[in-house]
Amino acid sequence: MERKIKIGLLPRIVIAILLGIFFGYYMPAALARVFLTFNGIFSQFLGFMIPLIIIGLVTPAIADIGKGAGKLLLVTVIIAYTDTVVAGGLAYGTGSWLFPSMIASTGGSMPHINKATELAPYFTLHIPAMVDVMSGLIFSFIAGLGIAYGRLNTMKGVFSEFKYIIEKTIAKAIIPLLPLYIFGVFLNMAYNGQARQILLVFSQIIIVILVLHVLILVYQFCIAGAIVKRNPFRMLWTMFPAYLTALGTSSSAATIPVTLDQTLKNGVGREIAGFVIPLCATIHLSGSAMKITACALTICMLTGIPHTPALFLYFILMLSIIMVAAPGVPGGAIMAALAPLASILGFDAEAQALMIALYIAMDSFGTACNVTGDGAIALVVGKLFANKKEEKKK
Repeated sequence: MERKIKIGLLPRIVIAILLGIFFGYYMPAALARVFLTFNGIFSQFLGFMIPLIIIGLVTPAIADIGKGAGKLLLVTVIIAYTDTVVAGGLAYGTGSWLFPSMIASTGGSMPHINKATELAPYFTLHIPAMVDVMSGLIFSFIAGLGIAYGRLNTMKGVFSEFKYIIEKTIAKAIIPLLPLYIFGVFLNMAYNGQARQILLVFSQIIIVILVLHVLILVYQFCIAGAIVKRNPFRMLWTMFPAYLTALGTSSSAATIPVTLDQTLKNGVGREIAGFVIPLCATIHLSGSAMKITACALTICMLTGIPHTPALFLYFILMLSIIMVAAPGVPGGAIMAALAPLASILGFDAEAQALMIALYIAMDSFGTACNVTGDGAIALVVGKLFANKKEEKKK
């Protein structure tokens, strides 16, 4: 019996990028336009799905988090959200400092496209969204909080089932078609002479992002070490098996058993660790937020999109909320992040496709940063609530 060879999403994305660049130089324009026609339809479908992704994922996430778990839940959520925002801010600050010189060394901006030779799809299909992104987000907050505080089990069941539909649509329709979509994007960029600079810029940006991952973990465990009065680097080393597991699985959820075990070895109580680690696997995505912010800032600089501190602060604050609802499939975080990328930063279909390709190329590193940082949060929460228990005993 022959075994089927299963190729993961990352290898498929890499192959799609390489083939897109290669065929962009040699493929006849008539055939290339077939792929651009598919891309036009697929980008319209993505635009239609983005508000539904927000409603389908954010609403049940808020409903679940909002139910009464008391101060422990509130403290954990605040720490996780704050850390995610700080990571995004670190990416923006570092990028504003380093990226302009990196981009300047490769030409300074995207090459000009001659409109007379620009490829166009054979036809386009307009698929308007049912609601815009911000309306979907506000509705999600109202519905999620209403379900949580009203204990509306019927409504909760409806949105849980809708979440299932959205997650299946992402896993079975959007994710499998992404390599073909990205192939078309890089095919078009190669044809227009843009691919070379994109690759040169992001080969440098990726190195910066990997260094930032290390810095994030160091400051997380230094803060945790200062609070629990222990050696931060020894505690970080204890979490290393969770980091390696996440690199291999690219899934926070699949890494929970290892993360939990290593957190217990760091001295966190079983009750606290058993609550914080599974929760943070969903709500704490500092590595992912940092990576998305850095890549988004780079694309803004390349394409001339405004990237003021105030605008990016708003983007990071909203991104950190939406990351809570990221589905647990490869590339799920960037699918959820398309909403603020489009509505706040004004990213078009091509910019969104670039973000998807770049994010997935570094997906496992972001996940590893996320889950390792969960151990630092568990240490802080464990210390805070250990103090409260001691006060009650006195």
